[in-house]
Amino acid sequence: MRLLRDIFLMQLLRRDGCGDASSELCPGCADVHRPPRYRCQECAGGLLLCQECCLDKHVEHPLHVISEWNGIFFAKTSLRHLGLRIQFGHAPCEACGNPQPGYSEFVVLHDNGIHSVHVDFCGCDSQRRNEPYIQLLQGGWYPATDERPQTAATFLMLDKFHVNTLQAKTTAYDFYTVLERLTDNMGIKPPNRYQIFLWMVRQWRHLLMLKHAGRGHDLSGVWGTHPGELAVDCPVCPNPKINLPEGWENAPAEDRFLYILFIALDACFRLKRRMISSEIKDPGLGTGWAYVTENPLWFLCCFFFDDNMQMSTCSGLAALDYANTKFSRGYSTTGVGMGVCARHEFVQANGVGNLQKGERFANMDYIFSSILRHKDPRIRKIISYDIVCQWWKFLMERMQKLPPLVHILMILSLFRFVIPKMHIHAHTLDCQVKFSLNLVPGSGQTDGEGIERPWASIGAIASSTRVSGPGARHDALDDHWSFWNWLKTIGLPHLLRRRLDNARNEAASQRAAFEAFSLEQMERVPAWKKMVDDFEKHPTSRNPYELKITGRQNMEVRLQFAKEEEEDTRKGVLALHDVSPSGFVTAGLELEEEQRRVRVQAELKKAGSTSQQINMKAMHAKLNQGITRFRQLQSTYSLAAIQVLAKRPAAAAEELAENVPLILPSLLTAVEREDGGCAKGILEIEDSLRAAQCRTALPRLRRQLHVKSRLLLYKKHNSRHQGVNTRSRTIVARNESKIRLHSEKFQMAWQARLLIAGGDKDKVGWPQLKKEDICCMQDVEELSRNAEKRRRAMARREVRETEMRADGLLPQLDDDDDDEMVTRGGENVRQVSWIWTMAGTAGTEEELEDALQIEWSKAWAQSRRWTEEVRLLEEEWRRLPVTYAHREQLWKGRAVAVPVTKIPEAVAEGMLAYAMKQAQLYRDLAAWVETARTEAKLARGKKRAVWQPSWDPLIPTDTGRAVDAEDGISEGGEDGVGSEDDEDGERGDIDSDEELLMGGEVDD
Repeated sequence: MRLLRDIFLMQLLRRDGCGDASSELCPGCADVHRPPRYRCQECAGGLLLCQECCLDKHVEHPLHVISEWNGIFFAKTSLRHLGLRIQFGHAPCEACGNPQPGYSEFVVLHDNGIHSVHVDFCGCDSQRRNEPYIQLLQGGWYPATDERPQTAATFLMLDKFHVNTLQAKTTAYDFYTVLERLTDNMGIKPPNRYQIFLWMVRQWRHLLMLKHAGRGHDLSGVWGTHPGELAVDCPVCPNPKINLPEGWENAPAEDRFLYILFIALDACFRLKRRMISSEIKDPGLGTGWAYVTENPLWFLCCFFFDDNMQMSTCSGLAALDYANTKFSRGYSTTGVGMGVCARHEFVQANGVGNLQKGERFANMDYIFSSILRHKDPRIRKIISYDIVCQWWKFLMERMQKLPPLVHILMILSLFRFVIPKMHIHAHTLDCQVKFSLNLVPGSGQTDGEGIERPWASIGAIASSTRVSGPGARHDALDDHWSFWNWLKTIGLPHLLRRRLDNARNEAASQRAAFEAFSLEQMERVPAWKKMVDDFEKHPTSRNPYELKITGRQNMEVRLQFAKEEEEDTRKGVLALHDVSPSGFVTAGLELEEEQRRVRVQAELKKAGSTSQQINMKAMHAKLNQGITRFRQLQSTYSLAAIQVLAKRPAAAAEELAENVPLILPSLLTAVEREDGGCAKGILEIEDSLRAAQCRTALPRLRRQLHVKSRLLLYKKHNSRHQGVNTRSRTIVARNESKIRLHSEKFQMAWQARLLIAGGDKDKVGWPQLKKEDICCMQDVEELSRNAEKRRRAMARREVRETEMRADGLLPQLDDDDDDEMVTRGGENVRQVSWIWTMAGTAGTEEELEDALQIEWSKAWAQSRRWTEEVRLLEEEWRRLPVTYAHREQLWKGRAVAVPVTKIPEAVAEGMLAYAMKQAQLYRDLAAWVETARTEAKLARGKKRAVWQPSWDPLIPTDTGRAVDAEDGISEGGEDGVGSEDDEDGERGDIDSDEELLMGGEVDD
């Protein structure tokens, strides 16, 4: 192209002249008295035609763009200027006996611009005569009104805008501006029809939703539409009326999870709406018929209930900050709440509702109940919500107060409440155990984060809907959610195939790793399994996944100090600052923790690991802000620290934020703390909090070491090829950073307690943590086994040497030499690290047993989740063509029900044609499912060694049972760990890599 730019440019300039077209003789009529001067910019050939021939040729194309040759250049003109009149009510080129002129300045919007045209309507006295707006519709033009229309838009233009706004999120303003530029790009605007264009577009997409839902084929008509009927439902979610087998409700206990409905709830605060217009001025065309809830009862419900202060939760998510009323000033709607099916991300019918003051319980309760009214009450449900730990507590009581329309009788035993896998790490450890999807039987590999993907898609229209009226906004949201659900519908075959292939591979790998673990602990497995079974049957029994920490934890210590400070305030003790003494020390410890994290992240970035995900500049800015605030508190509670900082050299001011010393009270000498250098009681507070840090950091360190051993084992036995090995190394490195965080936390807390104790190690309560103490459990066991082997070898060697010395073959040893040999032998024997025998202030064998039991329980849970995922996906595979076939039959039934004898023949023909077209569409989708299934089998091969999904953890085996891939269980690669082509396959969820490899959660 670079070498041919001049040639291309010359050819472009050539088009601005007549080119090869004759400007003397019209090729259409060859009449010398009618010189050719007109060229169509859209017709092929670039010929010059005379006026009459140009009009004749464009009777069927009345909206083409015409240019006139004035002897020097082409000037823009129009077919209207040439005298073209567009006749409606008749076939093209067919004259009307009594044409009725339309509005003289009739404007039509087309995909190539905005045109002023002359139109005539049929005034013939016949049965075919219709009102002008019907004649426009029959001609493919959409009228702006039914009374003497003056503006219309072509169906082609409306369809083009509709696809552009759905796929590219083009705003109506931008699209209309493009039409204006295409009409005249010299600044001279055509007649302004922007507001009319908005109204026509809104009507058009509403009519399309009615058409797609089959309302045109229903005898009750549009007004017979029921709530949620226009929504596109998920084809694979369980629906007893469509895709579940007979007797599903009586399925055995081990199969009941196949019929669980997964629903995810969340709120989005980008979709605000300003205080513009009202429901009376701007009602929705179909509010309540698709995804958005009905407005009158909705507002009655949400304004009837007071603000819920229960939104304060253990979660640290930023979304909860929006519950504050200051974010609602100037807005009638601060966002929307929504529910989707958690596995496939389909927006639920009547599952979208406005939020008036943040994420209040009243709003989310109404949305939840509105979704449930369309679901079979017999189906078991798993509800995912990022603040479910607080929301579900009084849910039953609150739902009793909802309006009758959404008043649902809930059977609490059929519901299970969970937190999405990504959001759960912002919750407390207690929540991470109670509400983890990894530990919920029957959840498979559902992540609960699917609702975040629709938010990402709909966020592009937030700026345009923010200034819309309530009705226009609801109609736009309904339209975009329908498009989202339709894309999901046609993409399910490909998605389910990828998920199933990956799940089969991963289930086999997870089971192999779990069986290896179980073989090592075979004598303990029965008791551990019974503990898990008891907990799943009776949740009040001991939780086998809960990490026990003896002694008071950090939050308990803080709570104690807060109560003591509150008691001092009641007694009249004056406070030095708005921030309490315990708050000051807590702020310092949290800042110290943040510095550790930033240091680790900085090293990861230097090493090239996850560098794109780390923004060090933002981290440093946040850390510097925290240090500045902490220095202000130090001037009140620890003046000596400020004085020590003032003595530091000037070069220290250029230190990175993570290396800046905070100088907590423990780092001050006794002399510096005296005489007002440190507030009274501060040192004791830090000592207690440091003890809590040691108490919590140690078991978390042990847990991450367990994770490390499993990651290394997985990498050794399952990682093949460069890509997989690279990912495995990245995960191991990421886990190493967490080990370092916990170990440094313990070491810094231990050093601080040692300084407070005046150097007396006996008063600290824990041994010093050295580098050699930080080793995996398997490392310890392996070292012990190796040491035992060395002791036996040394004993055999000593026996042989003694015999040889007795025979005079070797010199006799002195006593000193014998002692030296014993010493050398002792150096080869490694002792078990104290971290495995000490979880709190004392070490017990029971604590070590508990650590192993928790890891085994989580490994078993992870293996079972992957097995469940395989079976869930196979069940969804089965449902998909069944649902498509049901919809095919539904449209065939609509075709049969068309009242052919009671409506005009042309209308009946169109109804039949559309119904059969839709039936064929679902038939093709069903065939696509079978094609995807067949291709998956061919890609995997006929025979592969795979793991049988039904197994007993009490009977660990060395190898799995090989079955035929055609039986529905398949493995990826020939070596049992996935082929090279499957390395980058889509997992189907957004679990972290640690969770996928570990079988449990990872402490951040």
